[in-house]
Order: sequence, then structure tokens, then C-alpha cells
Amino acid sequence: MEALLLLIALTAVFGVLVAPALRRRRLAQQGAQGLAKAASPSAGYGFVPVGQLDVRLPGPDPALVEALEETQRTQTWEPVAQLLALTGDEWELRWQRVLSIAGAAALELTESRARDAEGDSARAEGGSGADGARKEGDGAGVSFTKGDVVRDARWLRAWRSERASDPGGAQVYAQFLVWQAMADTGSADHRIILEEARTVCRTAAGLAPADPTPYVTELHVARALSYRRADFEELWSEVTRRAPHHMGAHLVALPYWSERWSGSKEDADTFARTAAAASPEGTLLAALPLFAVLEHLPEVNVVRGLYQSAEIETAIEAAEFAVDQVEGDHPVRPHVLHLLVWFLVRAERYAEAMDALQVVDGFVGAVPWVDSADPAASYAAYRALAISGFEASGGTAILPN
Repeated sequence: MEALLLLIALTAVFGVLVAPALRRRRLAQQGAQGLAKAASPSAGYGFVPVGQLDVRLPGPDPALVEALEETQRTQTWEPVAQLLALTGDEWELRWQRVLSIAGAAALELTESRARDAEGDSARAEGGSGADGARKEGDGAGVSFTKGDVVRDARWLRAWRSERASDPGGAQVYAQFLVWQAMADTGSADHRIILEEARTVCRTAAGLAPADPTPYVTELHVARALSYRRADFEELWSEVTRRAPHHMGAHLVALPYWSERWSGSKEDADTFARTAAAASPEGTLLAALPLFAVLEHLPEVNVVRGLYQSAEIETAIEAAEFAVDQVEGDHPVRPHVLHLLVWFLVRAERYAEAMDALQVVDGFVGAVPWVDSADPAASYAAYRALAISGFEASGGTAILPN
């Protein structure tokens, strides 16, 4: 019996400590090889270099990129305002564009503040500023410019003040406040910013009563402020009354039901599976259970083959089915593909991961990458593992069409 117990103990040690360590070492070696191939122009994959990955969007949207670049270059709000007006009642596309425009404004402001801090430090030390940028100021502060334009997201403030009746401006500003609050969770102003965001959401809802976007943005606020279930469900009914199969709205609502926030694993699974079961063809809701799995993965994986388990395999298959049945330009499809890349690499299904990468490569503004300190580096590491694993299993480099 003692010998049997010793054998069981040794097996457990190998399974919990040694095997995962060996697997991590193998994956690290594969990742290093794959990273070199991904960065090499001769690798044949046509992947975008890490430094050129776009953190603002989950996937291609040339019209949005053009409008954003014009707005940020000129610091005028009209290009993005016109784009949102032309988006009309394509609610999922509108939601995605509001997210990206607000995110771009938040990133621009963050970078401006970082430059200002560097400038203050340089001035205190008697230096000449940062990055060769021209400094302007009255002694109370420093602004950095490129050319004649100060890039500090002032276009968003101007949009709200000069066109207060524009629902697009209100929607973007509300989401911008949400991003600001999420980036400032430890500050004393966190709750104040969230409450302001809620106020702007309700203003935006009044400006365009049929549009679900402001209600979707308030779902972020509801989660962060821990709305009572009855209040959350009332808010959710406002969304579903306007857009019952809105995948983006479901992605925002799901974490509220998770164990980390106001629910449990069972609540999140029930929410995801119910939505998936009731989803008609042409929607992405069948992929929602995969996001529910992500919400409750163990922080430390001690289970060999976790990502080949029946639960995860079923969720992956459902997500792949979902992305295959919607139009290729569905605005939320890239969100699902990015998460599939993450799960498929972990499940060592490298050929399928490569298929997804060929669609979304170049853009990293999606879960799970945005949850890391460096989204581009996180994405690039998984891309490298996919390449290495793909080639190790006999795959060859083929340029995308």
C-alpha cells in the first residue's frame, strides 16, 4: 500500500509540476522560433510587424481608420462625426466604432499627459523637452505639438461643446469616460467618473431613442458600480428591446454575471448558453459560451489537457461555427476570432489558429490581448506559438490571398 501511495504521489508531482514545466519550456522554445519567423519578411505569412499592430481596432475598418487619422491629424471632430452619422442604424457596427473612437481619444490623452510629464521634468532639469516636439506654455504647463496641432483629444471636448445635440458625440464621450474610469480604478475620482458616464449615457439615449449603444455603454457602468440584479436586468431589457441579438452587448453584459463581479460561474454559463440556444442564424451568439469559459479559467492550470476538455472543445466548435455562418465583414466577428486564436493555440490546434490569424492580423484591439499590459506583445507571442506549432506539425508558409 505504501508503495502504491508513493507511486500515486510521484505521479501527482509529475503531472502537477514537472509535466507543465516541460510543456512551458517546449512552448517557450516554439514561441521563440515562431517569433523570429513572424518578424521575418521571408517567412511567407505576410504578418504585420509587432510595432505596426493597431491597438485601436479588433479588425479592419478602413473607413474608420481614415476618419480617425484625419480627426487626430487635424484635431477636428467632423470626420468621425460624419462617419457615425453615415453608420446609421447598423447597431453592432456603430457600437464597435464608438468603442474604437473613444479608445483612440483615451489613448491620445494618455500619451499627451505622458509627454507633458516628460516636458515638466525636462524643464525642471533645464532640458529642451521630449522627442523634439515644440513646447508652448505660459509657465503653468506645457503642451506638445507635432507641426501646428496639439494632440491631446481636444477634438472630443470640442465635439461635445459645439454639437451637444449630436448623439454620436454623446455616445463617444460616455464610452471615453468609461475607459478613463477603467484605467483609473484606484483613484478617488473613479466613482465620480463612472457616475458622469452614466449621466452622459442617459443624455445620449434621449438624443437617439432607438439606438441601443448608450445602454450598452451603461452596462460597463452597471458592472463597475455593482448594480442590483433588478436594476441590471431592467437596463438589459432596454438593450434587448432595441437589439435582441447584439453580440457586443452580450459581451459587455457577460462579466456582470461572472464570479469576479456580481454573479457566479453558473450564472455566467446560464446567461451565455441561454443566449446561444436562442440565437438565430446569422448572429455570433453561439460563440458566447467561449467567452464564459474565459471568465472562469483557473489562474493556475494544474490539469493536463484542460484546453482539450469536452467543455472547452464544445465551446471552440460553437465559436468556429458562429464565425463561419456570419458575413465576413461582421463588425464583431474579429472579437471572436481573436479569442479563438488564444484558445486554439492553448489547445495546440495550430492550423485552425493560423486560419483565424490570417483574418485578424494587424489589429489587436480585442480580448484577451487588451487585458495585458502590452496587447501587441501578447498577441505577437501567441502568433509566434501558432506559427511554430503549425510548422512543427507539417504546415508550410503560404501567403494570404
